[in-house]
Amino acid sequence: MRLNVDNVSFSSNSGPNSFAAKLLPRLVKNGVEVTPEKPDAHLCFIESPRSHYDAPMVQRLDGIYFNTRQNFERLNYNIRRTYEMADGVIFQSRFNEKLISKYFGPHKSYQIIHNGADLEAIEKAPDFSLTKYENLWVSAASWRPHKRLGDNVRYFLEHSGAKDIMIVAGDVPIKDRVVDDKVRYIGVLTQTQLYSLYKRCQTFVHLAWLDHCPNVVVDARAAGCRIVCSSAGGTKEIAGLDAIVIEEEEWDLSPVDLYDPPVIDFNRKVKNTFDCDYNIENVAKKYIQQIDSLL
Repeated sequence: MRLNVDNVSFSSNSGPNSFAAKLLPRLVKNGVEVTPEKPDAHLCFIESPRSHYDAPMVQRLDGIYFNTRQNFERLNYNIRRTYEMADGVIFQSRFNEKLISKYFGPHKSYQIIHNGADLEAIEKAPDFSLTKYENLWVSAASWRPHKRLGDNVRYFLEHSGAKDIMIVAGDVPIKDRVVDDKVRYIGVLTQTQLYSLYKRCQTFVHLAWLDHCPNVVVDARAAGCRIVCSSAGGTKEIAGLDAIVIEEEEWDLSPVDLYDPPVIDFNRKVKNTFDCDYNIENVAKKYIQQIDSLL
């Protein structure tokens, strides 16, 4: 198969682009030729600048806008146009499929394929140099209000042992930091550094509200971390059966102020019933099957 890929930038470390950097080499490994020249099909990430395609096009969707602090209808316009033009759609979680079907209508041909982790790259990542600590917790994100940094740290402080520490990766302004001797802020890390950190830690806390299918959770789980997450959104779908899930009120999918998440009650823990294959090798094969089905 000759496949053209639209709307991917390998110079960006955003979620869609970092996932593409994992996915495309595996597509090539499985016999796909990634090229813009006379493709048999197109794979478009999120939205397209094109008005038409000369071969079947599959849209890979992360999510859509619904934050009332933004003009979400305008921001969704080109995503929806691409959705209506697509021959097939890949949703990254059940939560995404439910959300987008409500806003855009159900698609005639779709598949839910969760994000995957590069197990080989994780295995090769060097050891992280924090050997004097026994039990390490970690949290990492592109920090915005709905990622709930304060709640992540609060959960750690309420559930950790006396000698535990928490590592927070990502750009955190001084004003947003919870100051405690047990919490260390280490700034933005490379992907390899994150893999090394996850391998060294036991618990990854990601209590983000209405997150879709965060790559950091897939990677941390694949590196051996136990996940702590919210029931609201798609994170629980990739967190594993041993995850600690904090139950929240079910969202009715209406537009909402995403940056003003509700108070979370740590006592409302529920057993996770979701599991998925997070190996990027198998994820790539599912992508090929979905695209092949449209040829």
